[in-house]
Amino acid sequence: MPSRSRTPLSPEARAILAASGGTSRRNLMRGAVAGGALVAAGASLAGCGTKPTKSPGASAGPACATPDVSAADRKLVFSNWVEYMDTDEKDEKKHPTLDAFAAKTGIAVTYQEDVNDNNEFLGKVRTQLNACQTIDRDIVVFTDWMAGKFIKLGFAQKFDPSKVATFQKNLLPTLKGRSFDSEQLYAAPWTSGTTGIGYNAKFAKEVRNIDELLTRADLKGKVSVLKELNDTMGLLLLSLGKDPDNFTEADFDAALDKLKKAVDSGQIRRAAGNDYLEDLAKGDVVAAIGWSGDVIGLSGENENIKFVTPDEGLMRWSDNMLIPVTSGRASNAMALIDYYYDPKIAAELAAYINYICPVVGAQEAMKDIDPELVENQAIFPTAETLGKTKVFKELTEAERKNYEAKFQAVIGA
Repeated sequence: MPSRSRTPLSPEARAILAASGGTSRRNLMRGAVAGGALVAAGASLAGCGTKPTKSPGASAGPACATPDVSAADRKLVFSNWVEYMDTDEKDEKKHPTLDAFAAKTGIAVTYQEDVNDNNEFLGKVRTQLNACQTIDRDIVVFTDWMAGKFIKLGFAQKFDPSKVATFQKNLLPTLKGRSFDSEQLYAAPWTSGTTGIGYNAKFAKEVRNIDELLTRADLKGKVSVLKELNDTMGLLLLSLGKDPDNFTEADFDAALDKLKKAVDSGQIRRAAGNDYLEDLAKGDVVAAIGWSGDVIGLSGENENIKFVTPDEGLMRWSDNMLIPVTSGRASNAMALIDYYYDPKIAAELAAYINYICPVVGAQEAMKDIDPELVENQAIFPTAETLGKTKVFKELTEAERKNYEAKFQAVIGA
């Protein structure tokens, strides 16, 4: 799809884009929202240079002590979810804001889209972290509940406030003081988003609520739900008139029984991670519980893809940058975290990924990037819009284990 060029947020990004001749998916996102897609309302993977060791004096988690060799090792490895970074339309390996960061700091970034599911990703690295072994990553991104677990397990390095001053200053007030990181010392929101319903209008008419998704005959065998408990069960609880931030085990079991009936009847094709998007685009799945920015982003490439705010409301969450305790390049990682809290950089990123921006000042900065996105509710929601969203309550470790076991048994993951 053709797109017109825009003024990048910084001289560095302008130079990168000019050199590559790239265009931005930002224009596709703007067109998708305006057109009605929003319905109803080179570094290597080498180790850190020094091996982490057990710290006998520490009392929590794996108690690793990892020397910071950032000054001598000017690179970092960043693991993130898919479709979460601005990308040059002509070369998918180029990311203008990341390239501008490298040009500005001299820190080379290896960017990996290898997070598909919170539990799945933690499972890949947990053994090494418990043993204080490097996981060859300096920044990882987890959703709120898993970020809290990652911190409690002792897997996250503490930020040096002097090295993340821009983050501390520009984080939205609504994201400060979160229970799992009350002083903003371990987790920096990469973005926030909502969970609702996506559907392919080429194969199905509009899906307006969770009951339709789970029972409509024309959708049978062509529905997917998310493997993330908070997203899928949050919407199921809402469909029963329950508050996902304040529910009982009986409420959870009733919502799970509703999901089980849909699974047993063959209504649901599968439970998916981020890979549901490919199924939705091809029509293998025609309706899905999905993430707002992903679905709206896909609609920029396929006009039949629509995102719906269910009658019951939306689930809201944040994905967070954390530094693994075994990273030996923590200062490099903090430099990148702080960089993305510059309002101009944040606006450039938000304009591309189309998720809620967590940075104060980014809405004002958007005026110079894409004025038509300044009032975009997908990026800068008003208090009224946020009032239609719900968050999933924080669970104890025992509750999480209990609910996850029940949920996994039903979805067959």
